[in-house]
Amino acid sequence: MKLVLFDCDGTLVDSGKLIHEVMSRTFVHHGLDRPDYETTKSIIGITLDSAIARIMGQAEVDDRVLAMTRHYKEIYAPVRSEPEFQEPMFEGISEMLAVLRARDDILIGAVTGKDRRGLNLIIDSHNFHKTFVVSRTASDCPSKPDPAMVLECCTETGIKPADTVVIGDAIYDILMAKSAGAKAIGVSWGYGGVDDLKAAGADVIVNLPHEILDHIER
Repeated sequence: MKLVLFDCDGTLVDSGKLIHEVMSRTFVHHGLDRPDYETTKSIIGITLDSAIARIMGQAEVDDRVLAMTRHYKEIYAPVRSEPEFQEPMFEGISEMLAVLRARDDILIGAVTGKDRRGLNLIIDSHNFHKTFVVSRTASDCPSKPDPAMVLECCTETGIKPADTVVIGDAIYDILMAKSAGAKAIGVSWGYGGVDDLKAAGADVIVNLPHEILDHIER
């Protein structure tokens, strides 16, 4: 039995435009300049308060960061409801997940920097209710690259980290996987750079979702 854990943003769904818009509106609301898109992309995958602090150039999460985090969460759903800020699945993801779901030797889970509400929105939007048998979010665990999300999913399913594969687009996903003792597959279609994923220790980089199936088999 294998456990396959997917990151969400930049791996399963294209949420960069939405995250950047919500982040930008949050910064403007608090009297700060809008971050550029590349800066926003660089923090996708880590816990929201840590991400905001990093954009601000701060090492610590202070009261202002916490206030901005609350504001971000308050406006996230309304912004997401605007037609131009949806979170579509990347091409080929649905088909790849269908193949994995059909296998009785694989369990699928989600490990995401989103909070639980954010993951539930993704699950409802894309009918992932029967896809993820286990999940961990920023509401449950420390921020990536801490290995807690992976290790807790392993404990819940009874599958060893050595029999677990983490799939993600960010260095945080790769570092989390390696720290937990799991295999790491990097995807090239997300928000992280391929060279950065390799440097972080990815066992392999895939360019198309169906390639994930071959590497899981290996």
